[in-house]
Amino acid sequence: MATAMDQLVGFGLVAFSLLLFVYYTIWIIILPFIDSDHGIHKFFLPREYSVTIPVIAGLLLVLFVAGFCNDCDVEEQKTCKEIRL
Repeated sequence: MATAMDQLVGFGLVAFSLLLFVYYTIWIIILPFIDSDHGIHKFFLPREYSVTIPVIAGLLLVLFVAGFCNDCDVEEQKTCKEIRL
């Protein structure tokens, strides 16, 4: 059973993800249909970043996953060497 703190952290992560999804959806899908002189545009970054930010985030994710896998492999090799001795 999850503790209250686990539930709170989970709720926070879901809320953050939902907020990010809504922001990105408005930025990419709805904003192009609104006049460029409308005041809502000041709350969003320039459109060039709509591709750049997710690409950089994806590359960082792949980098961290690859690093984690590498650390697991190194740790496993150390354990295997200790068992052989």
